[in-house]
Amino acid sequence: MSRLESSRSCKEILDKPLPTALPEGSSPEERVTLKKWFEDNSKVCSIILASMTNEIQKQYDRLDNVPLIMLHMKEVYAVPDRHIRYDTTKAFFGTKMAEGSSIQIHGVKMLPLVEKLEDLKVGLDNDLYIDVILHSLPPFYDPFTINYNMNGLEKSIYKLINMLVRYEATTHKFASAVLVGEVSTSKAKGKRAGLSQPQAMPMAPLLPQ
Repeated sequence: MSRLESSRSCKEILDKPLPTALPEGSSPEERVTLKKWFEDNSKVCSIILASMTNEIQKQYDRLDNVPLIMLHMKEVYAVPDRHIRYDTTKAFFGTKMAEGSSIQIHGVKMLPLVEKLEDLKVGLDNDLYIDVILHSLPPFYDPFTINYNMNGLEKSIYKLINMLVRYEATTHKFASAVLVGEVSTSKAKGKRAGLSQPQAMPMAPLLPQ
């Protein structure tokens, strides 16, 4: 059995419930389906056991049912959802954007955490997600936050990140333009000041004694 066939067989075994014995009068198609399930189950069991260490194999070699093996392994080895939820919640509420760093990179960090919390069904609503993201921003974004809250903007988290990216780009561009303008004005003032200053009279060369 190839790796692709093994993957498909494993998925089919896990997705389909454990079949029961066929009743009398079952169709040939039903008998073929049941036979194929047991054949695939046997092959996948062999693959799973072959991937285990000898010590772990001893715990499962008496089981001949893939769903039961996977269920038992999940109960024994899986990380509890509560622990995952704790770590994800801690990361989401504790992530802070450093002053001068990119809002786009910060958004890339926060969005997967939101999606993971949604998958874990933590129960946080959209407004709280947005509040936490806004609280994670440095003082540079305070004007944006005030404007956002004062105007009662209702946006998705993705739209909020896009708005912050545009705000960052626009604000930095404006600041650069002001800085260039100030430098140009200073140079112009310096030139005008130089023109208005009285010029020193050239000194006549000293005659030889």
